[in-house]
Amino acid sequence: MSATSNAYPELDRDLSFHPLENPHLQKLSQQQIDQYNKKGFIFPLDVFSDDEAATHRAIFDELLEAAAASGGNSYSINGWHKNCRSVHDLVTAPRILDYVQDLIGEDLICWGTHYFCKMPGESKRVSWHQDASYWPLTPSKTVTVWLAIDDADEENGAMQVIPGSHRHGQIDFARSADEENNVLNQTVQDALDYGETPVALAMKAGQISLHTDLLLHGSEPNSSQRRRCGLTMRFVPPDVRALNGWNGNAVICRGSDSSGHWEHHPRPDGDELPERASCA
Repeated sequence: MSATSNAYPELDRDLSFHPLENPHLQKLSQQQIDQYNKKGFIFPLDVFSDDEAATHRAIFDELLEAAAASGGNSYSINGWHKNCRSVHDLVTAPRILDYVQDLIGEDLICWGTHYFCKMPGESKRVSWHQDASYWPLTPSKTVTVWLAIDDADEENGAMQVIPGSHRHGQIDFARSADEENNVLNQTVQDALDYGETPVALAMKAGQISLHTDLLLHGSEPNSSQRRRCGLTMRFVPPDVRALNGWNGNAVICRGSDSSGHWEHHPRPDGDELPERASCA
């Protein structure tokens, strides 16, 4: 199939990287901001202790059991921050928001979450892609927090990134071939031409990485007998516009949205299963 650069041809989107400037840093250093602008990512950052990470792992185990009981799988826990108090509490955790605030400002909107869980010996991979190509958002300012629920390394399929690839703007992609066994459905061909040598984001459970939505990234199959799970949390400043109704998926995590564009979902009373436990 021929390559394309537009998953939403009917939408007018700004898909260029917007370098960050913040003279009032609280958690990150200027060197880390410079790396984000130049390389497109920061890692690893310590957030939760070993005991806290174990608690979050046990919570995920319960959510995974609920997803499986409803016909889902290890990739089905997508967008549950609106319904599940435990996920909502993670996207509003001050220790996470403090890092994100240094990147995009004091008003923080989380519009999406997704657990990516590779089971032991799993053959699925995530092909090279840019997140921004999947999302009807403009301008391209989403910061993804990747929280390690399990320890992640190259053996069990840690996420890999291509440093500097975000500075090309949106890159052409093709629909993934069946033989790729891709969790998603887009593949950037010749991805290594767009940046430096790939870096595997090896992290301990409870640590996070941060990356821009234009950074090329992916992951190999899990060849180990250890699970590899991470929770992605997608944050934007309120000036970003979500099209096709995607603004209805939000939690205003810190500050406010004076425009009223983003629909806020308050903290749920419990961990309610969404109506559709599927990977959207």
